[in-house]
Amino acid sequence: MAEGRAAVQEFFTERAARWDAKFPDDGPAYASAVAALGLRPGATVLDGGCGTGRALPPLRDAVGPSGTVLGADLTPAMLEQAVLKGRDGAAWLLCADAARLPLRDGALDAVFGAGLISHLPGPEIGLRELARTVRAGGVLALFHPLGRAALAARQGRQVTSDDVRAERRLQPLLAATGWRLDSYVDEDNRYLALAVRIRAGEPTGGDPA
Repeated sequence: MAEGRAAVQEFFTERAARWDAKFPDDGPAYASAVAALGLRPGATVLDGGCGTGRALPPLRDAVGPSGTVLGADLTPAMLEQAVLKGRDGAAWLLCADAARLPLRDGALDAVFGAGLISHLPGPEIGLRELARTVRAGGVLALFHPLGRAALAARQGRQVTSDDVRAERRLQPLLAATGWRLDSYVDEDNRYLALAVRIRAGEPTGGDPA
């Protein structure tokens, strides 16, 4: 796990300064995904793996001045970019591992994760930790501004069924870690999986067809 975390930090550290310039048109997609969380004023939400903080302003708008927005990232260089861009004004920033969050049980109403699951070393550990910090009935949004096929094409590879973001793999992974997959969209211009934090003994739903 330590090696996995180090690899993630190395990958993002060398890309942090030019990250937003690489994806300049993603703002509306982030805002739309945040809206899908259905956050209410006063809610407490975490942007897990917040990077340069592109989701932080729309998250702040959603929860209002009485709400709490936290942005956590493993890579200090990404958090530095969030500060340079003034996005720290929308949230409290934490340098923290999504698999070991400094939060009490059930502290959150929701988690937003843009690209998060693909960079979790051992995704089941990270998803279980997120479940620990979210109240029963809270929501998790796993988002990417590109769908799996479009992202694979951009990276010059083929989409594969063993991708952790594939519905057939994601649904049982969520079910095993305290979540119920509620909706799943994988289109060229958006990937968005919404899951609900289940209560103990609550059904998680069947396998996807």
